[in-house]
Amino acid sequence: MELTELECALEAILFACGDSISEGKLCAVLETDKLTLQNAMQNLSDYYDYNRRGIKLLKLEDRYQLCSRPEYAKYVRGALENRRPQSLSPSALEVLTIIAYKQPVTKAYIEQVRGVDSSYTIGSLADKDLIEDCGRLDVPGRPILYRTTERFLRSFGLSSISQLPDLPELFESGSEQMSLDLSSTEA
Repeated sequence: MELTELECALEAILFACGDSISEGKLCAVLETDKLTLQNAMQNLSDYYDYNRRGIKLLKLEDRYQLCSRPEYAKYVRGALENRRPQSLSPSALEVLTIIAYKQPVTKAYIEQVRGVDSSYTIGSLADKDLIEDCGRLDVPGRPILYRTTERFLRSFGLSSISQLPDLPELFESGSEQMSLDLSSTEA
């Protein structure tokens, strides 16, 4: 497949999917290798950026998605009749921060860091699809482990969790009180 045709096929797939799709799936469907796919994706991204299009190509770790540019959010919200973007409470942001920086974590760890019950907040973040359970810790009681989701990355404009800013002082006081052996967790 010629590069231009590959770019058109990628654009059509990403538009039709609406959600993110993995590099592996795209390579299989388009019968191409990963490097060729990445080059085509970069060409599409550059095209959207150079021509100041209303959409942009997001790379979310090993997945891709088309989305609208943030500067046009108010118009998109207006067209979709959303009055205002959903906001998070300070406690939800606190729990989300703990999960984002220390994932995967248990509810007990979150509550130890915060010093308060976090059941409702964890449930609320899961309902908003910002966090998800990612297995269980191999200790008595087998507590659920939580991590952030793709929606979290999209919501905060990140391609990967590694793009989070450094916050070394965030967990200094509580990080050594509870150390978990995560080597035996399920993914």
